[in-house]
Amino acid sequence: MRVWAARLVRAGTIERGVLWETDAAGLVVSEATGTAAPADATILELAAPGFADAHSHAFHRALRGRTHESGSFWTWRELMYRAAGRLDPPTYREFAAAVFSEMAVSGWTAVGDFHYVHHRPDGTSYADHAMEMALAEAAVDAGIRLVLLDTCYLAGGIGAPLTPEQARFGDGDADAWLARWHSLREALADRSELVTLGAALHSVRAVPRDALAHIARELPEDVPLHIHLSEQPAENADCIAAHGLTPTELLAEEGVLSRRLSVVHATHLTDTDIRLLGDAGVHAVFCPTTEADLGDGIGPAVELIAAGARLAVGSDQNAVIDPLLELRGLEAGERLRSLRRGRIAPASLWHIGSAGGYGSLGLAEPARLGGPLDLVELDPSSIRTAGSRVEQLPLTATSADVTRTIVGGRTLTHDEKAVAERLHRCIAELFEEG
Repeated sequence: MRVWAARLVRAGTIERGVLWETDAAGLVVSEATGTAAPADATILELAAPGFADAHSHAFHRALRGRTHESGSFWTWRELMYRAAGRLDPPTYREFAAAVFSEMAVSGWTAVGDFHYVHHRPDGTSYADHAMEMALAEAAVDAGIRLVLLDTCYLAGGIGAPLTPEQARFGDGDADAWLARWHSLREALADRSELVTLGAALHSVRAVPRDALAHIARELPEDVPLHIHLSEQPAENADCIAAHGLTPTELLAEEGVLSRRLSVVHATHLTDTDIRLLGDAGVHAVFCPTTEADLGDGIGPAVELIAAGARLAVGSDQNAVIDPLLELRGLEAGERLRSLRRGRIAPASLWHIGSAGGYGSLGLAEPARLGGPLDLVELDPSSIRTAGSRVEQLPLTATSADVTRTIVGGRTLTHDEKAVAERLHRCIAELFEEG
């Protein structure tokens, strides 16, 4: 396959006449700039490397427009558990395909789904990894690149058992989760070049201290590992009360901090936490639209960058599916908490949204030699972007300005009205509405 872009904006730099060729798996085998458009290539006017959603819970999309009027993170969580309790493999396959299609239409070319709805509501196992396969099949249906972040979830809080609503998340202990993870890896092998397996520890609340180190040690070193970290002050208080350490300090003591680790949210951090995360070179995955919607707070993005951490963004609860709004929210949050403009340069925002997210998910940088040919085409002349400098589009464009999405060199074709109807039908069935 051959794809040509009249202009490519990559990490804030504009390149012209860029031609890529791919192999059968959609990986870039050659790249040239300053070329004329070949007759046999897919032609793009203004392209950017694809955006990676480094943190998503696909089923949370069912809660959009149903939970926003009041409450807290903790009351929202109770409604989330109700939605989780209604999922089964066929339902989730159809619903996730609709959610992943919405992501593709919006310009996300890859997604890391932080997945913990593993079993039946009573905690008994499905055969053949049915819930995980439902997500994998949904991604292939939508054409999006999926890193399935299979999540270890063992406790209902520090020192507390799982609640009945959480029973389907658990595997009993760390070794049982590891055994299921390795079995899942075999089941997914060679299934599709679009789907790979990662891993996640839900949080220091949901994974006991001894299991944190055990799992990090036993997982293959090339597997990306994610964890929710310090999203809420209550998590920090509980961890300090139980261990005398912040969640970050606990991960450091247990040897979990490393360059393959991604910490999600990283909102309520001490100066010591920031130094530890930076020294380890972790990815910090910010989810600005969710953190705003849930009233979580604004994390120290600039301080983390200065300390040596790498940033990525995610859609988390999918109340908003828009990579450009996540990037704009990252910079807006920094301006609000610092009372200063220009905290994260547009060139850095492009990098965070693309290479940063792909790196967090253990994927090669897109639209580079050896990496996947994942691209988005943007409209620089819409009612939102007219007059914008191309380099500053993350601060003016939205997903409505994504005119084409390419994954592995292939153009994805989704009718937005059909995707919307599919979402509406799935959510109505999930909530048993006529």
